[in-house]
Amino acid sequence: MSTEQTVNELIERSRRAQEIAEGFSQRKVDELAAAIVYKLSRPELARELAVECVNETNIGNEESKINKLTKKMPAVFYQIKSEKTVGVIESNPEMGIQKIAKPVGVIAALIPSTNPEATPIFKGVLGLRARNAVIFAPHPASKETTMKVTNIMREVLEQNNAPKDLFICIDRPSKELSQELMAQADLTMATGSGDMVKSAYSSGKPAYGVGAGNAPVIVDETADLQDAAEKIKIGKTGDNASGCSAENSLVIHESIYDEMIELLQDKGGFLVSTKEKERLRDVMWIDGRLSRDIVAKPVDRIASLANIDIPNNAKFLMVKETGIGKQYPFSGEKMSLVLTIYKYSDFDEAVEKVNKITQYSGLGHSCGIHSNDEKHIMQLALNTKVTRVIVRQPHGAANSGNWFNGLANTFSLGCGTWGGNIVSENVTQKHYMNTTWVAEPIDRQPASEEEIFGDLLKTTTPL
Repeated sequence: MSTEQTVNELIERSRRAQEIAEGFSQRKVDELAAAIVYKLSRPELARELAVECVNETNIGNEESKINKLTKKMPAVFYQIKSEKTVGVIESNPEMGIQKIAKPVGVIAALIPSTNPEATPIFKGVLGLRARNAVIFAPHPASKETTMKVTNIMREVLEQNNAPKDLFICIDRPSKELSQELMAQADLTMATGSGDMVKSAYSSGKPAYGVGAGNAPVIVDETADLQDAAEKIKIGKTGDNASGCSAENSLVIHESIYDEMIELLQDKGGFLVSTKEKERLRDVMWIDGRLSRDIVAKPVDRIASLANIDIPNNAKFLMVKETGIGKQYPFSGEKMSLVLTIYKYSDFDEAVEKVNKITQYSGLGHSCGIHSNDEKHIMQLALNTKVTRVIVRQPHGAANSGNWFNGLANTFSLGCGTWGGNIVSENVTQKHYMNTTWVAEPIDRQPASEEEIFGDLLKTTTPL
């Protein structure tokens, strides 16, 4: 059977299931979504999935993956469960406007090997609540994990009198099948490599993609250094830095530089020597590409590859750097337990370094700051091309939303046009549905010229 025929059969199965789901009430989809999240957030099952995932992919760590299932997904559901996705979802009588939610249809969901246990739940639940069917295209290196999660979700659907084909997982994934799926589905939710995201955008169908991460985080002289060091450790080490939001570089003010380095060492950071840095670079980048042998691997494994002796309590490696760009690979995204350290003298220089770092890698994604100076915080926010600025939080844990901030909880982070995306925010429930606007006539008279222009033409000369 050809690739086109294989995908066509999957699409047909999905469409039959989606036609049934289109008649579901808001209560029905909410109950189904709740049952799925509840089932997969049970500690015993979450641990089983986490262990199997790490064994299959050799990426990340079990405790972080358990937390994604038992804590992150319930937080996602809590945030979206009150958002209407069926029927009239918004009404403005004064303007004569009503907004109606409608399904997209069949969604192609690309699942990365770095997060194959939680991403299918996230995309599946949001897709289901909007009465869509979802076909998952897993990464070949993590297909067993994604398949198992999908099968559990299918069982929940079947047990609750819903068509299980609302969720289908490609059992023999390939690049060709993923590309064909994106060409036939109604919408693609793309999370994965840059090449795959580009394929989604060139599929001929609508797509929501994500951009590369490479988060630089400033630590200025007003920061609570103990608090900053602890939060940086948390953000950097979560799931062995497999996420695109993990802290990749620190930009530290010179007056607190030495103290901050010491505090980071107390938290498990190991500062490599100049010679060790060279050996580390050689094993991290092979022919200019980041090696899979170090991505989201334990710190002792990375150190061993580079022949670096580290103490038993080491949690991540630190590398001093001055340059930014292609000739300085440590300035780019590393997706590993390696943190690059820069020094700055004045805040303009710090902002400039952040911009150069993200321009080289991670444009549009995010940056962070540990500071108690509101002027510094706003100067950073106003003068950087990023869609998120994370303030006094563990960047890796905060960027995709958390209980301690107001960002939308997600596993897909849009990076705006800077990052080649259409979305400048965290991808969430509203992106999984179509809307119909009903406009009725209202009693409104045209505005006068004074009301339209006010004093805006007093200092300008219209042509």
